[in-house]
Amino acid sequence: MTEARPSAHCARLFERLEAALLCADPVGKCALVAELGAWLNSVELDWREIPQARGISEPGRPLLPKLVAPRELAQRGLGSALGRAALVHAVAHIEFNAINLALDAAHRFRKMPDAYYRDWLSVAVDEARHFQLLATRLGDMGYAYGDFDAHNGLWEMCLKTQDDVLLRMALVPRVLEARGLDVTPGMIERLRVNRDLASVAALEIILSEEVRHVEIGTRWFHVLCRERGLDPDAHFLSLIHSYAHARVKPPFNLPARYSAGFSEHEMKALSAL
Repeated sequence: MTEARPSAHCARLFERLEAALLCADPVGKCALVAELGAWLNSVELDWREIPQARGISEPGRPLLPKLVAPRELAQRGLGSALGRAALVHAVAHIEFNAINLALDAAHRFRKMPDAYYRDWLSVAVDEARHFQLLATRLGDMGYAYGDFDAHNGLWEMCLKTQDDVLLRMALVPRVLEARGLDVTPGMIERLRVNRDLASVAALEIILSEEVRHVEIGTRWFHVLCRERGLDPDAHFLSLIHSYAHARVKPPFNLPARYSAGFSEHEMKALSAL
């Protein structure tokens, strides 16, 4: 069978990204992402023909979980099996949204370098694997994804940054995902105290791999700042003040953040907020 011409691969990439983004079934979405990741690793892309972008306002998601305001979510301690399952469900929901965020970063923003699309699809592949890991853990605990309410804050930030790839790189990986680097060690410790070592193992895998995701966001943020003649540290702090002041809270996981590309100057300024 003759391989399609490279320029056709470019159009096919965006078609497959859209199909995965719009797929509402979590199992099907994860399968589409894995297939797309394997396909992209097997082809060379010709970027001379780039199809027109079509912004997607709502990704595919199942009917459950019910999406509510964050203040409406039940607060449960980790001393009970129900509380631990609720925590695992909350992280699973974050990972499901992270699949869509990574797919959207690749699908929405056109005329970026080839490496940009490969980076963000690799993130989507990781997030899909993380979601499956947590969905399996939920099943072991007697629950399923959708059994607890959740909120839509991650996708709301996606829409707020839909018009500017630099803004997306600053506020999604470097704010929302970086927040996960800060809070996950505390979750792990509390689960360990409550002897939920299976959930601890899952979160340790996720934490170790999320550092790379934040680093990818940092790297492309720096590339875009250089192209626009902006100082990355100063511009990032300006964006925090304008868009996400309330989302940045110490204590920070400094080793993870430094590994993900944050500068010492940035962290001193964030700590002083």
